[in-house]
Amino acid sequence: MTRAAQPSARTFTQDARRAQIVQATIETLADIGYSKASFSAICRRARLSSTGMISYYFSGKPELFREVGQTILTEAGTAIEASVDAEMTYRGKLGAYIASQVTIVIRRPLYAQALAEIVAMAQTRQIAGLDDIARSALSIECLVNLLEQGCRAGEFHTFDSRLMALAIRGAIDSVVRHHHLGDGEVDLERCARQLVDLFDRCTTSVNSPAEGQ
Repeated sequence: MTRAAQPSARTFTQDARRAQIVQATIETLADIGYSKASFSAICRRARLSSTGMISYYFSGKPELFREVGQTILTEAGTAIEASVDAEMTYRGKLGAYIASQVTIVIRRPLYAQALAEIVAMAQTRQIAGLDDIARSALSIECLVNLLEQGCRAGEFHTFDSRLMALAIRGAIDSVVRHHHLGDGEVDLERCARQLVDLFDRCTTSVNSPAEGQ
């Protein structure tokens, strides 16, 4: 089977076809899960004439699912970074980080579900070569750095930044998980506001000025 063209050699049409396949894979993963996400199922979703069209652009599931993961992480990372960078204080940045993590799930629910499936694939070793995608999806390093900077600036009180980051991500992930399981009582927008308030109270130094001042 002919290998996919390298990025520098692809035409606009080839890039559009790859994007179509990636989007169809995201929808397939979110709808039926990785165990059922065969090339045939993806082909039907993308309305392609044969699975050979997927094989032309991707050497196999590892390459396809890696590109899906990278696509989702790039879009999510760009949105989160923009929200955080727009804030002037570390308290504001922390609130923006928490809110934007939940906002992504609200705006791109299929992306969030598909990424969860890819992480599950990596953790259960169903597909090789996805470990770096899973590590990036689960990473808390940016959040740890944000918390440490806020502590040094005097906006946050002293705490174990890694433990606090794990608590924040754990709370966000738990809310999102219950939402995906169909818990009708999980209002994501309300939960996002309450999580922002909760962790603002948990982290803010008594000497830190009130937000907005």
